[in-house]
Amino acid sequence: MSSIPVVTRNLIIINFLVWIADMLLGNQLGMGKYLALHYFSSNYFMPHQIITYMFMHGSLGHVFFNMFAVYMFGRTLEMVWGPKRFLIYYMLTGIGAAALQLLITYLRIKGIESSLSPDIVSQIQAGATSVMATASDHDAIQNLYALINTPMVGASGAVFGVLVAFGMLFPNVELMMLFFPVPIKAKWFVIGYGALELILGVMDNAGDNVAHFAHLGGLITGFFIILYWRKKGKANGHNFRQY
Repeated sequence: MSSIPVVTRNLIIINFLVWIADMLLGNQLGMGKYLALHYFSSNYFMPHQIITYMFMHGSLGHVFFNMFAVYMFGRTLEMVWGPKRFLIYYMLTGIGAAALQLLITYLRIKGIESSLSPDIVSQIQAGATSVMATASDHDAIQNLYALINTPMVGASGAVFGVLVAFGMLFPNVELMMLFFPVPIKAKWFVIGYGALELILGVMDNAGDNVAHFAHLGGLITGFFIILYWRKKGKANGHNFRQY
């Protein structure tokens, strides 16, 4: 661990420590209620969740693969940028991921509300946990409650920011994926992964509990940060060599 740059190392340690604490004490401390990102109209929403959600994870696999990606790609970015710039970038992409996911949730909620009567909508907005409705409105109301009350956790948005940065700084580096043992250049991997997330997000399949638009939010935020830093001459260190 001592050979890993300081911010990358501490991000990995903190994320695993938070996951362990959540597994052992999460119910007693209400960590999910206070740290996971809830929608604005949820009774549990707090502004700090826009940051704290990215340190919460739902399972060992979730935190392991996110932190493995931070280890594989983040350490290189930190060595190029330095710890301060890398930490700023990581946090901004995580916040951008949350912002886009909240925006998409808002649009989906408004779409459902437009199909319901104003009386039902006003009851739900007032915080009612149940409302009287016809059978035809039942599914729409359930979907509405799910959108409002299902929190988001995970560093995946920031991880996608890390991926797009790596792909833009080192576009021709060949990657070998664990489950896809064929070399692929970093730029094509990022483009393909981003396109897949967009397709899955638009499809919005029932039972899919992955926040695909949060992934895209991290990717898009990172893309524009890199463009801005390149304009200022700060993205690739001292020059714009392509690795």
